[in-house]
Amino acid sequence: MIEALPSERPHTPLLDSIEHPEALRRLRPEQLPRVAEELRHFLAWSVSQSGGHFGAGLGVVELTLALHYSFNTPEDRIVWDVGHQAYPHKILTGRREAMPSIRQYGGLAPFPQRDESPFDTFGVGHSSTSISGALGMALAAARAGSGRKAIAVIGDGAMTAGLAFEALNHAGEVDEDLLVILNDNAMSISENVGGLSRYFARIFASRLYASVREGSKRVLKRIPGASGVARRAEEHMKGMVVPGTLFEELGFNYIGPVDGHDLDELLSAFRTLRQLRGPQFLHVITQKGKGFKPAEQDPHGMHSLAKVKPKGGPPTSNGPKYANVFGQWLVDMAEADPKLMGITPAMAEGSDLLAFSKRFPERYFDVGIAEQHAVALAAGLACEGAKPVVAIYSTFLQRAYDQLIHDVAIQGMDVLFALDRAGLVEDGPTHAGIFDLSFLRCIPDLVIMVPADENETRAMLTTGYLHEGPAAVRYPRGTGPGAAIDAELTPLPLGKAEVLREGKDVALLAFGPLVQPALAAAEALNATVVNMRFVKPLDHALIAELAASHRLLVTLEENVVAGGAGSAVLEATQSLPKAPPCLLLGLPDRWLPHGNPDTVLAELGLDRAGIVAAVEARLAALTP
Repeated sequence: MIEALPSERPHTPLLDSIEHPEALRRLRPEQLPRVAEELRHFLAWSVSQSGGHFGAGLGVVELTLALHYSFNTPEDRIVWDVGHQAYPHKILTGRREAMPSIRQYGGLAPFPQRDESPFDTFGVGHSSTSISGALGMALAAARAGSGRKAIAVIGDGAMTAGLAFEALNHAGEVDEDLLVILNDNAMSISENVGGLSRYFARIFASRLYASVREGSKRVLKRIPGASGVARRAEEHMKGMVVPGTLFEELGFNYIGPVDGHDLDELLSAFRTLRQLRGPQFLHVITQKGKGFKPAEQDPHGMHSLAKVKPKGGPPTSNGPKYANVFGQWLVDMAEADPKLMGITPAMAEGSDLLAFSKRFPERYFDVGIAEQHAVALAAGLACEGAKPVVAIYSTFLQRAYDQLIHDVAIQGMDVLFALDRAGLVEDGPTHAGIFDLSFLRCIPDLVIMVPADENETRAMLTTGYLHEGPAAVRYPRGTGPGAAIDAELTPLPLGKAEVLREGKDVALLAFGPLVQPALAAAEALNATVVNMRFVKPLDHALIAELAASHRLLVTLEENVVAGGAGSAVLEATQSLPKAPPCLLLGLPDRWLPHGNPDTVLAELGLDRAGIVAAVEARLAALTP
C-alpha cells in the first residue's frame, strides 16, 4: 500500500523492461503482480510531477495489464471510455518516460489521442462514446474479414448516459464480435446517481433473489462440506438474475462479476472471451484509487491531482475559483428565491454544487452523465414556474445543443446556464470551451454574458437569473484577478458595456478574461479599453460612439474568432454610416494543444506583448 506520493522516481526494473506490450506478453503470468506493483508506484510518482487524473488509473492497473497481455494490441483495438483511466495504458505502450510531461504544453496528451500512438485507437475525452466507437471497429473488421478484436472499456458512471445504451442496443442487433468491459467501481467523477447505478443493488435485494438464495443455502447446508459450493452458487445466482433482466436482453453474453484486481481471474476470463463469438459483456469490479491509501479513502478528492509544486516555487492563489463564486451565489440566490432549482450532469464537485446540494437537497438534481436530459429537464421545470439553473461545463453543453434550441430557446424558457471551464483548459481540445460564444450567439432571444472578474461573475449570474428568458454566463476555470466580491445580489444593466480606460486612435473591446491583458497592452498603445460584458445584447450605442472617435476597433476574446464575439461587433459596425476597420483577435481556426492556458494564449499572441504587436502592425498597415 502506497501511503504518500513519492518525491523521487521509484525503482521499477521489471516495468522498465516493457517498452511495448510485446515485451509484456513475453513475461510469465506469475510476474504480472510485480509489474502491477511497480506500475502503481510509477503512476503515483509521475502524476505528482505532472498533475492529472489519478484515482481511475490506479483502479485499472490489473485490468490494463491483463488486456495488453491477453490481446494482440494494437492490432486488437482497445477503446478507453473518457480516458481518465488510460494512464497505465500509456505507460505500457512506449510512453513511460514521457509521463511527467502529460497535460503540459508540448507533452503527452491527457487522454488517448490517435496521432500520439497506434495504441490509442480512438480519441476520447467526453464520456460514453467507447461502445459506439468499438462497435464501428468491430463492424469494419467483420467486413474486412480480419479477425481483429474490438474491446470497449467503460465505467459505471459513463453507463448512465443514453449514448451507451444506444450503442448496446445496436450491438445486440448486428451481432458482431464485440467485447464490452464494464469497469464497475461505483464511482465516476461524482457519486453515481440514477436508476442504473442502483440497479444491481435492487436486484440483489429483491424478494426473488433473496428467496432463491436462501432456498439454495438451505439445501446445501444439508450436504457436508458444501459451504464453498454455497458461496459459488450465490455468485452464479447473481450471474443468472442480472443479465437476464438487462444485458442479455440486449443481446449480450454476460460474464461476471469478476474481481478486477485478481490477475488470474482476469486472464482466465479473457482466455475464454477470445474464443467466443458475438457481443460479449464482462462485468469487472474494481476499487478506484486501489493501492494508494489517500485515494482509497477519498476517491472523489483524488479523482485528479494538481501538480506537486517544488519547495520555494511561486505561491498559488488563495482566492476563490470562479466555480466557488458560482457555488456561493447559488446558495445565496436559493435563500432569496424558493423557486430556484439547481441541475448538474454529474459535475457536483467540479461546478461547486456540494454546499447547495446539502442545504437544499429537495431542489438539487444531479442527473448523471446526461446533458441532454439536464437541459430538457430544466425546460420542463421552467414550464411550471420554477427557476432552473443548469451548471454545466462549456464543452459538455455541446452535447445538449438541440435541447438548448428546441426545448429552451424556442419556447422562451426561463433557464439560466452557468457555463464553467469556458476558454482554454490544460486538458486540450476535447475539454476546451472555445466554441460557446459562436454556437450560442446565433440563438434568438438568448442573453450571453462574459465576466471579467469574480465580482462580475456574481453580478452576471444575478442578472441572468432575474432576466425573464434564457440566459448564459460563461466563466473560466481557476481563479480570477482577485476582485472584491459584493455580498449583495445586484444585477447589471442589461446590454451595457463599461469603459475602463480612455485613450485615442485605438479602442480595445475585450470580453471576459482578456480584459486584463487588454488593460496591460493599452498602456503601451494609449488605447481606450472597454469591458464589453455582454455578447448579446451588444452595447450598440457605445460601439457607434467608439467607431466615430477611433481609427481602429480591436476585439479580444477567448473563443474562436469564427462567429464569436468579435464577429458580433464587426456585424454591428456594418450598419454605421462610416465604420473604422476592425481587428478581431481570438482563437484561430485550428485545434489547439493541451497545456497551461497562459502559455497557449501567449503563443497565440493573446497576451500583452502579442496584443501590442498585432495592433501596431495593423496601424502601420493603415498609415498611407
